[in-house]
Amino acid sequence: MVEKTTPLTGKALLQKVKELNHLTKRETAKECGYYAFTKDGQPRVNLSGFYDALLEAKGINLDPDSGKDGRGREPTYRVSVHKNGQIVIGSTYTQEMGLKPGDEFEIKLGYKHIQLRQMDGTSEEE
Repeated sequence: MVEKTTPLTGKALLQKVKELNHLTKRETAKECGYYAFTKDGQPRVNLSGFYDALLEAKGINLDPDSGKDGRGREPTYRVSVHKNGQIVIGSTYTQEMGLKPGDEFEIKLGYKHIQLRQMDGTSEEE
């Protein structure tokens, strides 16, 4: 059995495509790891996956469901004050920002706005 490599993505994919500009589309996709083996062991190039990864690496997203939160709702970038006076920021937003449990924020109150500033972990009160 032939070992399959992980397909390239992002900047690595763009760089490899630039290097392989002398090859055909199928050969380039295969060299970038976008292939699988059929039941009889023959390699089959996955051009669709290759093109999707290439578009994503260039910052183009054609998948309309990628911004949804799992329940089929798209983020609205709006929140409401609950009856108990709390404001909840959903996981869709924290995931998009790459936040982890335990990350801390400073709350700045302004006239008709609230600003959150992420704390970098170093104390400024020394």
